[in-house]
Amino acid sequence: MKVGIIGASGYVGGELLRLLLRHPDVEVTAVTSNTYAGEFVHRVHPNLRGQTSLKFVKSDTSKIADNCELLFLATPHGVSSTFMPKMLETGLKVIDSSADFRLKNPEDYDKWYGWSHKHPELLQKAIYGLPELHRGEIKKAQLVAVPGCMAVAGILALAPIVKSGKVEKNRIVADFKVGSSGAGSKPSLSSHHSEHYSVVRPYRPVGHRHTAEIEQELSALTGDQIAVSMSAHAVNMVRGILSTCHVFPTGQISSVEMWRLYREFYAGEPFIRFVRDLKGIFRYPDPKIVVGSNYCDIGFELDEHINRVVILSAIDNLMKGAAGTAVQDMNIMYSWNEKEGLQDTGLHPI
Repeated sequence: MKVGIIGASGYVGGELLRLLLRHPDVEVTAVTSNTYAGEFVHRVHPNLRGQTSLKFVKSDTSKIADNCELLFLATPHGVSSTFMPKMLETGLKVIDSSADFRLKNPEDYDKWYGWSHKHPELLQKAIYGLPELHRGEIKKAQLVAVPGCMAVAGILALAPIVKSGKVEKNRIVADFKVGSSGAGSKPSLSSHHSEHYSVVRPYRPVGHRHTAEIEQELSALTGDQIAVSMSAHAVNMVRGILSTCHVFPTGQISSVEMWRLYREFYAGEPFIRFVRDLKGIFRYPDPKIVVGSNYCDIGFELDEHINRVVILSAIDNLMKGAAGTAVQDMNIMYSWNEKEGLQDTGLHPI
């Protein structure tokens, strides 16, 4: 099957290329970048040297659509919504890694992103592309919106226990530590080496836009309005997210019950692993262990002192938090082996 990538010069575009070039069921026929048009892909993504002779071309969605059956979008927020109706009219299937179609309520774009959605009529058509929650809908979708990276880590950590109804629905705290690649490939003062190295920087203690996704998905899952307090920190690593989520049970909850909730909820999920060991240094989820993989590692601990449960999750923000989930969505849409192209384990040490 022929696929194209619009906005392929960024970090997510590079990961999509790395995965799709090795996927046995697809052929990458077009990759766009207005900045690097005419350049070989390996000039921007040097890890792909020798893997492809593709060159970047300028973004002309009509021409690309003529030579593709599926398009991956890795454009900045606010871009894909400007041309999405024309894309869908061609009959193409689209997997969009931007935020343009993640939220169902158009007013949330004004609140969380500061702009009005150009085609709010498409928001209900788009499927939120988190396989663990929406596999059946993804399978039938024409437009899939890949979740935000921190949203993935938070939702997967919280979904089983929040759905159980055993915790306070308005007292949920989600704290995230994210690597520098989460900010994208465009440099800024905050990503400058001397400013980012050795840092643990709270850059969005309140008001992070991924809050909207976490609340939307947990509320839809439970049928109740869920409120989440979210904070985000930039830390001294390139890839990875660690989420530390705090929930407060309405009664007593045991370790055995926690195991049951999570194992039943994620039964058969190919990319969910549970980590809660008694020995070694990797007793809980750690982003270092999932880098390069599509896994989400989940663990927990009980705080009997104040009846609190701490749930931890770790993902690679460019894989399970972006390109890996996009490829997993594609596999589901075409009824392929869901793990195809995603079976690499993480690297250790790194």
